[in-house]
Amino acid sequence: MRIATTFTTAAFVALFSVSAMAQTATTPSTTTTTPSAATSTPSTTTTTKPKAMKPAQTAVSKACSTQADAKGLHGKARAKFRSDCKKNGGKV
Repeated sequence: MRIATTFTTAAFVALFSVSAMAQTATTPSTTTTTPSAATSTPSTTTTTKPKAMKPAQTAVSKACSTQADAKGLHGKARAKFRSDCKKNGGKV
């Protein structure tokens, strides 16, 4: 009984400590300790979005995928075929 209580208590502590860390890590602080005149331009955190492929690249990739489907390729053979096909601009 004592072991079960110890493990249950440890589980609750672990659960709440992870929640507390997650909240403090993602919540930005709104208070500053330095005067605003002494600080440089505040840095903003931006999320980088993956760059969209160019339409020509997309067309080549789709053409290579279609050709691989027509040949019934799967796995490593498909990946190699698509890689070679894209290097050749969509032509086998």
